[in-house]
Amino acid sequence: MNSDKYRSIPSVDFPDRKWPSARINKAPIWCSVDLRDGNQALEVPMTLDQKVEFFKFLCEIGFKEIEIGFPAASETDYNFCRYLIDNGIIPEGVAIQVLTQSRPHIIEKTMEAVKGAGRVIIHLYNSTSTLQRDVVFGFSCEDCIKLATEGAEMIAERINSDNSGTEFIFEYSPESFSSTEPEFAVKICDSVMDVIKPTPDKKAIVNLPETVEYQTANVYADQVEYFCTNTRWRDSIVVSLHTHNDRGTAVATSEFGLMAGADRVEGTLFGNGERTGNVDIITLAINMLMTGVDPELDFSDMNNTIDVYEDCTGMKVEPRHPWAGKLVFTAFSGSHQDAISKGRRKMEERGSTVWAVPYLPIDPKDVGREYEPIIRINSQSGRGGISYVMQTYFGITLPKSFLRNFLPVVKAETEKNGNESELSPKQIFDLFDDKYINVLEPYGLKTFSETQDSEQISTVSAVITDNGKEVTISGTGNGLLDAFVTAFKEYTCTDFEIKDYSEHAMKSGSDSAAITFIEIRNKEDGKVYVGAGVSSSVTKSSVRAIVSAYNRMISVIK
Repeated sequence: MNSDKYRSIPSVDFPDRKWPSARINKAPIWCSVDLRDGNQALEVPMTLDQKVEFFKFLCEIGFKEIEIGFPAASETDYNFCRYLIDNGIIPEGVAIQVLTQSRPHIIEKTMEAVKGAGRVIIHLYNSTSTLQRDVVFGFSCEDCIKLATEGAEMIAERINSDNSGTEFIFEYSPESFSSTEPEFAVKICDSVMDVIKPTPDKKAIVNLPETVEYQTANVYADQVEYFCTNTRWRDSIVVSLHTHNDRGTAVATSEFGLMAGADRVEGTLFGNGERTGNVDIITLAINMLMTGVDPELDFSDMNNTIDVYEDCTGMKVEPRHPWAGKLVFTAFSGSHQDAISKGRRKMEERGSTVWAVPYLPIDPKDVGREYEPIIRINSQSGRGGISYVMQTYFGITLPKSFLRNFLPVVKAETEKNGNESELSPKQIFDLFDDKYINVLEPYGLKTFSETQDSEQISTVSAVITDNGKEVTISGTGNGLLDAFVTAFKEYTCTDFEIKDYSEHAMKSGSDSAAITFIEIRNKEDGKVYVGAGVSSSVTKSSVRAIVSAYNRMISVIK
């Protein structure tokens, strides 16, 4: 590829930077631009009804500042603005934000569009980058400053003459800030603030857009910190960020910008926006949550957030989208599944309220997800995942010997469709049931009874089936299982012994079924075979497990 045709944006000569050691310890002021920046990037823009639904949803989840459009440039945007105001849809305390250029007739129509609203942010912008000044406008730096300050003067005059009771907040964006010489960015913003004259009690917003992402995130952070350090108006302005995702690092760029001293973030849900999109506010917010910082936005019902977003925009949330995609809380890898299972169990044992589960940076419940989908079984799964599914869904704690034996059975089943098959929890249980519990051929158990003599020696009489034919067998031993094994060995003429035994209830309560796990050793070849039995009676489940294990043994021998 021809890299010689490109040039990098110069880095900032700023050796006194402090941001690399800073931490984000509080939520920024959030401003949604879904209804302006996001909407204009849609192949099919939202209808009025969709915009209203989206606006109401943004208010519900906690946004206090929402950019709703460019009312002077579009009748659709103008009508939407008036619809919100005239129908009383804007909640008290929520500010609508409208975009305007530095031109008299555009400013006039903008002020007309917002008349009667409670709180309004008038957002003035003009492009300041070296490239735009040279290629698009043919501007000198002085021309660029003149355009910005004239627009600020016109807006200030109209705000000062307004007697409607509206609370106005002024915002200025040096568009393409990140492609503007840092010294000039400070100069033009300060020149605009010299016109507006904000105070610590009535601040203006200076928004620093990365309109196109041309550099690594650290360079943008240097630019933001340089601006915050050198502006004359720092105590009277809210420094805002507006990043795009051309290089795929908009989230990191905004996080670094906040570490560099910014107070506010403009972005969209799921990063919808021009080209590769705007910064994704949801990702930013949950990133804060996972570090113990309250984002002050409510994404506790992520499924509903996705539904509203997809219904209104026609866009789709990808399965691997951070914190929101349907697969982000799943684990296919066996080692991941095992670690998740152990992590959750350890938290329960310790009674810990601090989330600490490997491979799950947050508790899925905090975004309205359930634990059930976390572990899914396919050809890449391991024993930990199988153990988790059997325990979580069916109350069955598989011994390690059974897990070792069952894993290749599961893998073989998933590989039937070329490694693409995924097994549901029910399919996992049915497979276990078929391979280890309901192993009824060639031998089956009909009934049995036990008697004991004065020395606690047990005698068992049992009716079994041999290829469908009922047969009565009997034997004695030290306890029920030993006596049954003796009877079964004598009938089948096979010498085997019980190597290991365990059982537990499959759920709590007096009516719980019991499951028994049996390992038997064939004394002829020394190999071990496993089987399981289920019954409301522990003794019956144990005898059934012996029969299942024996049937599995002779099926291999044959």
